Amino acid sequence: MKLVLFHSEATAELEDAAFFYEQRRTGLGTALLEEVHHAVALIQEFPSIGAPYKKTAFRQFVLGRFPYIVFYLEMADDLWVAAVAHGRRRPGYWRHRTFKPVASEPPSR
Repeated sequence: MKLVLFHSEATAELEDAAFFYEQRRTGLGTALLEEVHHAVALIQEFPSIGAPYKKTAFRQFVLGRFPYIVFYLEMADDLWVAAVAHGRRRPGYWRHRTFKPVASEPPSR
């Protein structure tokens, strides 16, 4: 299986979203993190599971319970998560990001 790498801003936006949900209801932020971990595991096992994103090399994996999308690239040796973006806010804001991973997995649950 390929290693999954996260852009630093993808990690930060996921942490922010988890914090927001946790403030709304105890355990909800943890549930978001668990769903992202599950999505990443599926992407890692089946890299082509995400739908192509417009006319780019990116793929998108839509979360089931939360309105978030994991945008990622399959590269030769790794999978690179460019964004964990809210599905209804500022579409495409993350497309300028270049490959600069800092974490090999999403934040802990």
